[in-house]
Order: sequence, then structure tokens, then C-alpha cells
Amino acid sequence: MNSQTSYAPGRAELLGNHTDYNEGYVLALAVDRGTTLTGQASGDRTIRIHSRELNQDVVVDLDHLAAENVAPWSRYILGVVDQFRRHDLPVEGFSVEITSNLPLGAGLSSSASLENATVLFLSKLFGAKLDPMQMARISQKAEHDFVGVRCGLLDQIASLMSTAHHATTIDCRTNEVGHVPLDGKTSIIIANSGVKHALVGGEYNERRSDCEAAAHALGVRFLRDATTDQLKARQSELAERIYHRALHITGENERVLEGSDALRHGDLARFGQLMFESHESSRFNFENSCPELDHLVATARQTPGVYGARLSGGGFGGATINLIEKGREDEVVHALTAALPGVSCLVTEAADGALAYAASHPA
Repeated sequence: MNSQTSYAPGRAELLGNHTDYNEGYVLALAVDRGTTLTGQASGDRTIRIHSRELNQDVVVDLDHLAAENVAPWSRYILGVVDQFRRHDLPVEGFSVEITSNLPLGAGLSSSASLENATVLFLSKLFGAKLDPMQMARISQKAEHDFVGVRCGLLDQIASLMSTAHHATTIDCRTNEVGHVPLDGKTSIIIANSGVKHALVGGEYNERRSDCEAAAHALGVRFLRDATTDQLKARQSELAERIYHRALHITGENERVLEGSDALRHGDLARFGQLMFESHESSRFNFENSCPELDHLVATARQTPGVYGARLSGGGFGGATINLIEKGREDEVVHALTAALPGVSCLVTEAADGALAYAASHPA
């Protein structure tokens, strides 16, 4: 039978932490690592999935998909299959092998990478016609309905629609996607703290509920519609925790807009400062950092050649993202890995998203 291959990269969030589900702004990029799916139609109603890295297999009936009956890692694929069925898109039984060089739990959204790779694989295999935003939404809904994480669209859009050597701007209200140049004299280092985060555990959903409560108290639909000045004027009306959660979001939206402008003007020093400010807000206001991430950011701040650093991804563990001067990779990696036991670093540049990658690597 005709074999198909698809690939989708992981993503890193430069600025815009937890702003996506608040209909705010995000600056992200695709990394040069990702997830590859290779397989073929099976000619029956059976789905067979093999994970090379985990050396595990899942076999299910296409007509009896149930999230509670399968291994957690397979839910990202089966959730996409479930969305294809719900949207009356063509899908039948298939066999597929997953391979990935993305480190798990490092804040690089291995989940969106796997979901997007699955959307592309099924579309190629069964002839579904989807535009990029439809693909992103199918991946998002798979995570909502089959995995149980109420994620925004940031991860899926960045993994699909990023462009090499650029940061990806996302307006999470209009879903407008743009690109601003990342100076060619920079590299990105993702420092995995080794602290595994598990967003399904509840912290992510709790933060989202806090943001919704803040928006309601302020009389706006989403925190996108509030400014930091407006929020501070209403501080006495809000519970302390809700105020600080909202302060992080309004500040992040403002940092993304200023940061995009800084990149357009090549002002890496200012952009780096905004990254440090973002981390402080995550640490104090949103409380989604941890001591290990704080220590890595403090180390980066003291290391020559680092423009800026902050946690990237949902938080509660995972990784920091460091924007550095090209040519200083070895010394920055040495400083970060020496800062904590178990830290591993991934050096990358802003890479093509899955759609651009597929266009330049036709099957």
C-alpha cells in the first residue's frame, strides 16, 4: 500500500505566556526538532499505532474510540481521528509509526507537534482538504475533547505556520498570523530543567479559570480587552490572586506588542529585557514557574552573550528559552548545564513550521 510521511516541529514561545486563551497576543517560533509519522491505510477499520521511542503499541477499532481505554500518549493521535469523524472528513483504518526527536516535558509542545503531524498524515493519506487554520483547530479540539487540556491555538499555529529566521506573531482573537525578522546574529537555546510538567494535572485549567474570573470581574469578555492601567485602577475590587493573574496577562499582551516592534527595529537588548520581565511576572503574578526555572533564568541573566531568558510553555517545570548572541552557544550551554543537575540544552534557530517544511520537502 502507498506509504505516507508527515512531520511537524515543536514550538517555543518567545513572549506571550498564557495569553492565547485570553484572546491576546503571542510571539512564538518553530524549533528544528519535531515528530514524524510514517504509515499507510490498513484497508480495514483498525488503527495500529507504534511509538518507536516508547516501544509501545496501541490497537483500536476506528468505530469504538474511547480516550479512557488507551495509553495517554496515543490520545493525541486518536483525538485527531475523532475530530476527523466528527467533521465528516475521510478517514479509515491505518497503521502508523511515530518517531520524535523532541524532548518530552520541555515546554516545546510535543503534543501539538504530534497532533499537527497526525492532521497532515491523515489529510495526505485519505485526501481531506483543509486550510491551515482548520488544521490548527482540529488539533486544538483533539486536545480539548480527547486529552482534557483546554489549550489555546498558540501551539498548533506556531507548529504549523512558522517561518524560518522569523518570530511568528499571532493575534489570538482574529487568528491573524504574521512574521517579524529574528536577527541573523542570534541563536535560541532551550534549557530543559528536567522537572516534568503535567498540564492535565489541573494547574493549567485552574489558571484559565482564574483569568475568566478576572475578565468577568472587570466587565470584559476576555483579558485582551483590559489594559494594565485599567486593571490597577480596579485592584481594590479584585481578590488578590485574581488581580495578579490578570496583571500577568495584561502585561504579557503589552510586552508582545512592544517586543514585536523591538524585533522589527533590531533592538535585541530591549527585546531581551522584555523576556526577563515576562519571567518575573510568571514567577510572581501567575505563579507558574518553579525554583529550577527561576535559577536557570537568573544564571542566564549573569551569562555574557544572553539577551534575554524566560520560561517557555505552560510552566510548572519544563524549560526556559534563551535568546543569545550567535557564536556564544557553547559557553551559554556550559553555564546553564552547570547551574543545575539534569539540565539538558537544545540549540536551535527559528525553523519552518510544518506547512512550510512540507512545501520545501515534498513527499
